[in-house]
Amino acid sequence: MINSKGFTLIELMVTVAVVAILAAIALPSYSAYVYRSRIPVGLDALSAYQTRMEQGYQDVGNYGNTACSAGIPTVSNFTLTCALTNTGQGFVATATGSGPVTGVSYSVDQDGVRLTLTHPNGVPTQSCWSIKGAICDS
Repeated sequence: MINSKGFTLIELMVTVAVVAILAAIALPSYSAYVYRSRIPVGLDALSAYQTRMEQGYQDVGNYGNTACSAGIPTVSNFTLTCALTNTGQGFVATATGSGPVTGVSYSVDQDGVRLTLTHPNGVPTQSCWSIKGAICDS
């Protein structure tokens, strides 16, 4: 009677197959999670910028004469821009993704209307930055 120790080739192949299946399921979920985790930075900056624009409006009665009154913040993975509307009585601030979040853009205006302009998964029909199911998640 031979008393051998160790694993057979079949047992090793089954183990490798199980690990490969688990990795194939987990890796896309993790990648999507990392992608989603980079988005709030831009949304927070856009929201804070809207607040600063409102504070400026309270001080001088307009959002700017030739350019938006609040300085544009620098945010990782996003480029923020601002455009005046209605001769300084309105504005639209936009956050456009770059680098790992290329393909997303969001906006907010003087009335607080939040819009998703572009997103790889589609744009919600409601006025919001993100949705969960069919309901705005904000």
